[in-house]
Amino acid sequence: MTETGLILEGGARRGVFTSGVLDFFMEKGLYLPYVAGASAGACNAIDYVSRQIGRTRDCMIPKDRSESYVSLGKTLRKHTLFDMDMVFDEFPRKTYPFDFDTYFHSPMKCEIVVTNCLTGKAEYLDDRKDPDRLLKIVRASSSLPVLTKIVDVDGIPYCDGGVADPIPLFHAMRAGYRRNIVVLTRGHGYRKAYSARAHRVYQVALRRYPELRRMLDTRHLAYNKLMEYLEQQERENTGRVLVFRPELPTIGRAEQNKDKLNAFYLHGYHMARERWDEVRAFVEG
Repeated sequence: MTETGLILEGGARRGVFTSGVLDFFMEKGLYLPYVAGASAGACNAIDYVSRQIGRTRDCMIPKDRSESYVSLGKTLRKHTLFDMDMVFDEFPRKTYPFDFDTYFHSPMKCEIVVTNCLTGKAEYLDDRKDPDRLLKIVRASSSLPVLTKIVDVDGIPYCDGGVADPIPLFHAMRAGYRRNIVVLTRGHGYRKAYSARAHRVYQVALRRYPELRRMLDTRHLAYNKLMEYLEQQERENTGRVLVFRPELPTIGRAEQNKDKLNAFYLHGYHMARERWDEVRAFVEG
């Protein structure tokens, strides 16, 4: 198990599928030595390291309107699709307290993927001392270009880690984790496509960050290459990756229907339960 990693894709509220998978893992006491994720994957990752079963689920599935961080009113008031103050301030400090003490003292290695807006490249950050800085890093990892505000960490502007490295599998392999459980939030066969419309928006909204724009224009190529690699690994049964991906119709990144969100969460949870023997064999092998 010492060389086994856990790689988590983002996807905003699609990440509730990942929450279901990880909640079952935690109930079984499965804590791998390494976890990495971007965006919603980063949110899931830190709750996995802090061993808080159900926390990501509760943050993603609002109990009532007061807990919904996606609304037209908030978008107009704060000029952001998601209420990031609620997600990364109110939730971890008040509504659904994050266990900083357990996180800071965990022996597990956690890497939160962010995209450097100046270079357009991925960086892999963490903090085991400063709660404010940790939350700022995860907030940066989850900050979608244009739709949310860029976040400064240590004076450097960062945004969504999913831009430069949405599924940090190759990074984990380079770090020595040759066997990995990969949790995706899109179904089998999904591929990203280039968007000319998005390109035009980025040209105007992100004119200060040419390297970031360049990465946004080409990220679909790297993503699709990784999907092809994963599917090849599965076909050839190499034993290097164990992939979880939803088999239900996907939900939107800003999905607000509680029934759909609950169903997507339970889908991940039940899939992990059904494949538990496979997981154990993979980890122990």
